[in-house]
Amino acid sequence: MEKFIIPERKKDTHKGTYGHLFVIGGSPGLTGAVCLTSNAALRTGCGMVTAGVPESLNEIFEIKLTEVMSKPLPETGRRTISPLAVDKCLDFIEKNADGVVIGPGISTDSGPHLFFNQIFPHIKKPVVIDADGLKILSKNLDNIEKKEGQLIITPHPGEMSVLTGIPISEIQSKRDEVASAFAKKYNVIVVLKGYRTIVSNGRDIYTNLTGNPGMATAGSGDVLSGIIGALVVQGFSLWMSATMGTYLHGLAGDIAAKKYGEYSIVAGDIIECLPEAIKHIQKSHKKEP
Repeated sequence: MEKFIIPERKKDTHKGTYGHLFVIGGSPGLTGAVCLTSNAALRTGCGMVTAGVPESLNEIFEIKLTEVMSKPLPETGRRTISPLAVDKCLDFIEKNADGVVIGPGISTDSGPHLFFNQIFPHIKKPVVIDADGLKILSKNLDNIEKKEGQLIITPHPGEMSVLTGIPISEIQSKRDEVASAFAKKYNVIVVLKGYRTIVSNGRDIYTNLTGNPGMATAGSGDVLSGIIGALVVQGFSLWMSATMGTYLHGLAGDIAAKKYGEYSIVAGDIIECLPEAIKHIQKSHKKEP
């Protein structure tokens, strides 16, 4: 059983103490994904979040996200992130960010595809890849070996099938084995989402026991990537960020289920319940002898 500890904040701290997360994504029809990831990161204690988004969609994010900063990026004719944004993003990451989440709502069009393949190997900070980012990654898994920093991937069974070529039914029948094998082969941390989410680094396996069927709702995975990214930039190890992040996500979902019922949970409810989930972990730690 993992021991999760979220320490009390010291008095002499500021927003920079708690990390700066750069969330890259967004495309027409999928702006909500970046918003959910960014807001989840802030609710998990991240000091600052900047959303890197297609420039013509920036106004949407400026309106939707009050506490999140935005960075308009060069875009394609289809209003998706262009390969021309690579240098701008790398410069921002090097000078400002402590970690990156890439993929929420980014789309798999040719522009974002080229952008991802060109930027990913050169990001020296820890990276969490989710959603469309995983689909793009699956086309060129050799990119993982070129990656200069640490990596967490958060696939659901369908995305894991795309990454491995293994049928979903087979993945579901041996979730521990599939997650562990991929993590070991590529030296990454795999968060295989679903009932009893599995986290593996190729050596250790954590099975999460929080969560409920009400969390099977659009945007829930975007919330998880924001939670994990927030823990990473606050200085937790990648392993602790992935395991505790998964636990927190499920616990917040369980709190939301008690409040709204499983049928009525939406992804934003999970974010709303994160403060209570965090307080639960802190109280549990205080009760220990």
